[in-house]
Amino acid sequence: MKLRIGSGIDFHQLVEGRDLFIGGIKIPHTKGALGHSDADVLLHAICDSLLGALSLGDIGTHFPDNDNAYKNIDSKILLQRTYDLIKAEGYEIINIDASLCLEAPKIKPYVEAMQKCIAGILNIGDKDISIKATTTEKMGFVGREEGLVAYATCLLATK
Repeated sequence: MKLRIGSGIDFHQLVEGRDLFIGGIKIPHTKGALGHSDADVLLHAICDSLLGALSLGDIGTHFPDNDNAYKNIDSKILLQRTYDLIKAEGYEIINIDASLCLEAPKIKPYVEAMQKCIAGILNIGDKDISIKATTTEKMGFVGREEGLVAYATCLLATK
């Protein structure tokens, strides 16, 4: 069995007038993430970790933000297409560990729904996806609620 580890990171601005999607779930909040797609920071970081593990480039390589085909696209579709690339290379996902950095809203009430959503797309168990959240203690752009960040690490193995 061959193992590969990947890491991903994504940032998005928070703005008024947009919905907030994190981990494939719409979360009630006064601000949403700004981006070409639905700007799901967690799913984007997971995509980059999966692609990076196999040296397949990054999310921008496969789903460029200057391509209208991806304008306002649901990031769950991007995750599914990324998973298809991983499967085509003969790998399966062992686990994903992710961290979110944001001041608000509190994420804990949505973690289980995020895990179920992501697990369903990636054909893994809910407990194979760890999602944690932290604040930056009011420091920096995250602390001022101008943006949010997600980090993801994955472990892949050959089938």
